[in-house]
Amino acid sequence: MYHAIGVIELKSIALGIEATDDALKSAGISLVSAHPVCPGKFEIMLSGSIADVSAATDHVKAKFGQDIVDLSVMGRIDPQVIAALFGTQTVKREGALGVIETYSAAGAVKAADLAVKCARVELYDLRIARGIGGKGMVLLTGEVGDVTAAVKAGAAHAAENGLLAHTAVIPAPHPELWEQL
Repeated sequence: MYHAIGVIELKSIALGIEATDDALKSAGISLVSAHPVCPGKFEIMLSGSIADVSAATDHVKAKFGQDIVDLSVMGRIDPQVIAALFGTQTVKREGALGVIETYSAAGAVKAADLAVKCARVELYDLRIARGIGGKGMVLLTGEVGDVTAAVKAGAAHAAENGLLAHTAVIPAPHPELWEQL
């Protein structure tokens, strides 16, 4: 069970590997994943209690701060986000479609968590970094009003940090579009 999730993106693969080791040695956390992502960045995802995840990310920030692209700590992360991160969610292809595109994986995870907590939407997909140039993409479904509110809330955090690429709300996606997503 994940109490909290911390996502850290660094500009350097070598420093990312070093930062992962430092994070693991600094607090009682578990490593969810640590790997290089496009374009030559390194992504670390940690889990544990909010205090331990915060301590580990604070340690990494103090030592590698100038090399951090983005960092996010989320306590009480929504179960939909965990399911989407591991590709285990099952969502119907219906309703409106909302899209949040970020310039960082950490920003996308945070956007997804904020979006599903603020409106009655389902997280259709969450793609982070790999195969999309280091970006993050959140896809949401639901009623148009809910999807619009969720996209706005999820995008706000990324926009505040200068890491929002684009958003879209499609009220009634064409059936062929659903097939390609």
